Amino acid sequence: MRKVIVNTTPLIALSHVGQLTLLQKLYGEIMIPRAVYQELSAKEDSICKKQVDSSLDWIRVENIENQMAKAMYKTQLHEGEVEVMILAKEKSADVVIIDDANAKKHAKYLGLPVTGTLGVLIKAKKQGYIKELKPIIQEMVDKSIYISEGLIKLCLEQAGETM
Repeated sequence: MRKVIVNTTPLIALSHVGQLTLLQKLYGEIMIPRAVYQELSAKEDSICKKQVDSSLDWIRVENIENQMAKAMYKTQLHEGEVEVMILAKEKSADVVIIDDANAKKHAKYLGLPVTGTLGVLIKAKKQGYIKELKPIIQEMVDKSIYISEGLIKLCLEQAGETM
């Protein structure tokens, strides 16, 4: 089984468009660090928290072992992102799913294989779990999830779709 560590933003984005279960279909089981769970639990009535809580049979909340390592990253990344990096190193993750550009840069520097929410959607289309990427991306944008025009165009091209 692949070891997949997911940050907060991809969980929020996928849950807001009813696609959180794509993570289970693609990876079987995922791990989130405790800080990510706390971030998405900040609003008790959030859609994301409700969906994650009902998916704890395939979403594992993990504590990081190296609490001291958090201090090295705190000035540049959010706590959830920091714990994603640490947990990914501790578990020898096969992939890290994270959207923030700065966090992606840190993950790549640490030698971690990285993808984002849109990478998950492209993979889901290629494996036949979704038919079209464009309506899902449009729904994300409609729900105030920022995605640049250039990134949308690139992702649609990779998925064999047009703007």
